[in-house]
Amino acid sequence: MKKILILGGGTAGTMAANRLRQELEPEEWEITVVDQSKIHYYQPGFLFIPFGIYKKRDVIKPRRDYLAPGINLIVSEIDVIEPDKNRVRIKEGGRWLPYDFLIIATGTHPRPQETPGLLDGEWYRSIFDFYTIDGAVNLSHRLRTWEGGRLVLNIVDMPIKCPVAPLEFIFLADWFFHKQGIRDKVELVYVTPLPGAFTKPKASKVLGHMLEEKNIHLIPEFYIERVDPERKVIISYEEEEIPYDLLVTIPLNMGSDVIARSGIGDDLNYVPTEKYTLKAKHFDNVFVLGDAGDLPTSKAGSVAHFQVDVFVPNFLRYIDGLDLLPTFDGHANCYIESGFGKGILIDFNYDVEPLPGKFPLPGLGPFSLLQESVINHWGKMIFRWMYWHILMKGRELPIPAQMMMAGKWS
Repeated sequence: MKKILILGGGTAGTMAANRLRQELEPEEWEITVVDQSKIHYYQPGFLFIPFGIYKKRDVIKPRRDYLAPGINLIVSEIDVIEPDKNRVRIKEGGRWLPYDFLIIATGTHPRPQETPGLLDGEWYRSIFDFYTIDGAVNLSHRLRTWEGGRLVLNIVDMPIKCPVAPLEFIFLADWFFHKQGIRDKVELVYVTPLPGAFTKPKASKVLGHMLEEKNIHLIPEFYIERVDPERKVIISYEEEEIPYDLLVTIPLNMGSDVIARSGIGDDLNYVPTEKYTLKAKHFDNVFVLGDAGDLPTSKAGSVAHFQVDVFVPNFLRYIDGLDLLPTFDGHANCYIESGFGKGILIDFNYDVEPLPGKFPLPGLGPFSLLQESVINHWGKMIFRWMYWHILMKGRELPIPAQMMMAGKWS
């Protein structure tokens, strides 16, 4: 019996396991998922917890419930990957797990310890993150009683998972403080290392105008070097200082430590990956899905979804002795919650930046691209149900994995 070993049971790992279980004969193929936690998190929901829109219970489910029967689940930290020997050692019992094919879906993770001062005394007091469940919950407690001041959101560096989430946070903060009746007592500041509000020029222009209209101050090209929690300032490498009363940080994001221990990643622990096939560059029986690779696309759930859609049929070709096809185009599709019951949708890939138009039906929608609308907000809110009941169950959405130009206005 041939063995497929999947490291990581998040969005990409769970989808890949369930889709492969549907396609491969169970008496010929054994599929095993290894993850350090029994809990599966709906990470896009972390954004809503600080503002009381979601509770913690809305974003967690038992991991086992979302893996199809016949898939093995091992709950353990991963110690080391030895691709030259086709095996992985896990910390639970020091066991070695052999494989014929390996799928690395170990994700990306915030590293606040990489920024001096960020964790020194004020963590979860006047400094918070919302990319972790603990950070989101603690920030919700703080915002509930905060009476106003200067809220600074700072992105330490790129890439980060879900690169639109910081914008969504600051837009929702504007809505939240209006709802609380204290918006006139709150100064909102968006501090980014990017030259504008977003990575792509057209979207950056639109989103930058939205920040301006909402009286949110944008500070671009700020590269944070350290935090002084006593003086409540963030300091750049050029010694520029930005004061805050409440700091919301998006820390440096890095891949899993096991990638570094195994010597198979870059400086940020991301695995070098073939851009169009998702095969690891240096190993013929290793594939990389989700946020674990070094691909020049967004580290977002939609990207993992589109990757799995093209990976599974390509993998079936590969095990039959055929060449891999260059089928992944870097497709990303992201709702941006903009507050007051509205949202924006962007759709792009490696070569095409977000453009205005209609999606998914050309000319009809129902979703407008690069334009604020109520229906885009509801698309964002409905997605949680789709995530748990469709995507994580290995079912397909009627959306092409490759990006379509139809309906876009260039």
